[in-house]
Amino acid sequence: MNCVTPVSQAPVKIAKRFLSQENAVAEHKHAIPARYILWPLPRRLHLSKVMVRLAVILFACIASAAAFADAPLSSSAIASSGVEAGLPTADNVVVRKGERRLYLMRNGTVLRSYKVSLGLRPEGHKLFEGDYRTPEGKYKLIRRNPNSEYFLSILVSYPNDADIARARSQGLKPGGAIMIHGQPNVPKKPRDYYTQVDWTEGCIAVSNSDMVEIWLMTPPDTPIEIQP
Repeated sequence: MNCVTPVSQAPVKIAKRFLSQENAVAEHKHAIPARYILWPLPRRLHLSKVMVRLAVILFACIASAAAFADAPLSSSAIASSGVEAGLPTADNVVVRKGERRLYLMRNGTVLRSYKVSLGLRPEGHKLFEGDYRTPEGKYKLIRRNPNSEYFLSILVSYPNDADIARARSQGLKPGGAIMIHGQPNVPKKPRDYYTQVDWTEGCIAVSNSDMVEIWLMTPPDTPIEIQP
């Protein structure tokens, strides 16, 4: 699973990918196509969706400039793109596995709440590589990849020292590459499948539009607590 490949392509593809996928959903539902992202803005288009789309474009422009200069996307660029899009900044992320919800928090107040999909065996803490479980505990969001196999990915700092020691005591590897990420860029199943079941190898999956907000609203090293 290639969630952490080096950044090498112009991230403007993120915006194209997101908008093309939204167009596909819109055409399927006979909804307003995503090409009307700027003007005219339909009255029934919710303001938060407009902000997300503007944030995608803003982020893509900043990231493209970094790619053109052969430089990695800086933390300040990530943070500023969220601020300029009018999005608040989270100081903590909470995932409640039993609820299948991810919460962006600030000063103990919920800013956003998102539906998530978990590992194929979601119950219990991740114990070893290949157990298809989503870990439980306190970690940090430490690395971002706009060019993964999924629509954006943010690395969770699993395994910690306790996770490594636990796995080694059983002669096993703890595993890793646990991400918050969007939908597959090349789906192998109908898109509805990815919103209805737990399907990852242990990662936390959200919709693409939700992933954009999470990406822009979480600064580097944001704490994340994954609860049962």
